[in-house]
Amino acid sequence: MIMDLRSDTFTKPTKGMLQAMFAAEVGDDVFGEDPTINRLEALSADIFGKEAALFCPSGTMTNQIAIKCHTQPGQEVICDKLSHVYIYEGGGIAFNSGCQVKAIEGARGRLNASQVREAINPDDIHKAPTSLVSLENTANRGGGSCYEIADLEEIKDVCRENNLKLHLDGARLFNALIATNQTTETYGKLFDSISICLSKGLGTPVGSLLLGREAFIHQARRVRKVLGGGMRQAGYLAAAGIYALENNIARLQDDHNHAKLIAEALVKKSFVGKILPVETNILIFELVDRYSAGEFAAELDKFGVKVIPISAKQVRMVTHLDVSPEMVANLISIIKSF
Repeated sequence: MIMDLRSDTFTKPTKGMLQAMFAAEVGDDVFGEDPTINRLEALSADIFGKEAALFCPSGTMTNQIAIKCHTQPGQEVICDKLSHVYIYEGGGIAFNSGCQVKAIEGARGRLNASQVREAINPDDIHKAPTSLVSLENTANRGGGSCYEIADLEEIKDVCRENNLKLHLDGARLFNALIATNQTTETYGKLFDSISICLSKGLGTPVGSLLLGREAFIHQARRVRKVLGGGMRQAGYLAAAGIYALENNIARLQDDHNHAKLIAEALVKKSFVGKILPVETNILIFELVDRYSAGEFAAELDKFGVKVIPISAKQVRMVTHLDVSPEMVANLISIIKSF
């Protein structure tokens, strides 16, 4: 049996999710007539205390739509230098919004209020006007690290004082909420827009949601159309999202526990160097001496375990609902044998 730890995007729908998809009532969403999509959008907005939501094919699209709606060409976006919106979305900020990025080196993918304040450009014709701050929680390249609410509140104060919008790439936000015991309502009040992904830890085959005020989502719907993101009878996919929000949030703790167990086995091996703190379901560690990241991945592949080398020395593992306790125990035995 293959144990795929390359990403939590490799999950397959469960039987319950498939049954919900087969039973979905559908219509044409471009006309606003898909009842299951409408229900999903209303449900997700309500969870975060937002006015409205928009269902999209991917988290890249929801992030890019948000950035487009919050900015004008020639402006600047502040984010961490490891942010997904900066390094993993194909240059979309420049391509779609005509904006440049001020990429800051934060702490494992997270910024603080002082860094944001210092990064804001003065009112100077030589400088691009700063208009948006984009944060990521959990931070993927930070090893699934999570923000403290107090830090987010301080950043929000800076944005408010300087008339900046605040966007959250919450692709794995529910992992952060479970790990920190934070609430969705708090996030709804802090951020002007929130992107949440349904096809990672929540286990759906496709889809992300963009949340915000009603006028913002009306504008976002126009941008989605321009980007080719208007889907028709996509309620079959939205039904999976509803099932995920109603059934798959609390179980994320299992994924976090599994990641910690794997880390406990790795830290005992002499060929493993620095391991980033394991807060959620992402495990990033360095290889020293005996293996390069690619060589270690190749060794694990011989045992049916798939991982991703994210640099010459670093490997990433991501646990998810298709990773069982038996698989974790087997992997720990494999690690011990190296």
